[in-house]
Amino acid sequence: MRDLGVGFGYLIKGQRWAARHGRKFGFGLLPGLITLVLYAAALVALALWGADFVGWATPFADDWSSPWLGLFRGLLTVVLFALSLLLAVITFTAVTLLIGQPFYESLSEAVDRDVSPDGTAPESNLPLLQELWISGRDSLRIVVRAAVWAVVLFALGFVPVAGQTVVPVLGFFVTGFFLTEELTAVALQRRGVVLRDRLALLRSRKTLVWGFGTPLALAFLVPFVAVFLMPGVVAGATLLARELNGEETADAEDRERQDA
Repeated sequence: MRDLGVGFGYLIKGQRWAARHGRKFGFGLLPGLITLVLYAAALVALALWGADFVGWATPFADDWSSPWLGLFRGLLTVVLFALSLLLAVITFTAVTLLIGQPFYESLSEAVDRDVSPDGTAPESNLPLLQELWISGRDSLRIVVRAAVWAVVLFALGFVPVAGQTVVPVLGFFVTGFFLTEELTAVALQRRGVVLRDRLALLRSRKTLVWGFGTPLALAFLVPFVAVFLMPGVVAGATLLARELNGEETADAEDRERQDA
């Protein structure tokens, strides 16, 4: 249980780091703002035309009598919007990281240099296009895994009692795990850690990962909040990656006080 608190602590430390480095914080806001606009437009379009899409997709129900036609298509519209919102929460980080790859690489390297005892940061030395390809490919794999979990949890939601109590809690833990994978990938990919090994690292410290990712999953239910948290979240994920990788980390706050 101690790891839960440690994981949450990295989330807080990341926000503190971002608050102390105002230029990096502002720099890290841009990808989240771009992604927020894109997602908001998509969800508004779904809210406006979701019912029309459901009607087009269910022509077999055209001849159903009232009220069954309205109830059936109304339920499907709600389910469609709910699933889309869940996928938006799950994929928001992946898309933001993909759009902001150069931004977050720079921020993550700055954190590594700041907390590394020798003041250095690991470098991938890969061309930007290759880094984007690897990041996009790995993100797609994670999104597919997360989508499978989302469908399973949605189906379990129809189980009486457990579906309305246990399943939502499990959903936040699952979402937190995948969010943490996406975020730590920025630092771990730079260290040459491939997706399979990243997942093995995360599974070996599930409680630590949940302590970091589950509160984040709750916060990311509001994408506008996610935008402002992202710079600090990337910083915290870099610190968490160092912990998972067994790297020594100096206390940046103490170092800054000494320098002052």
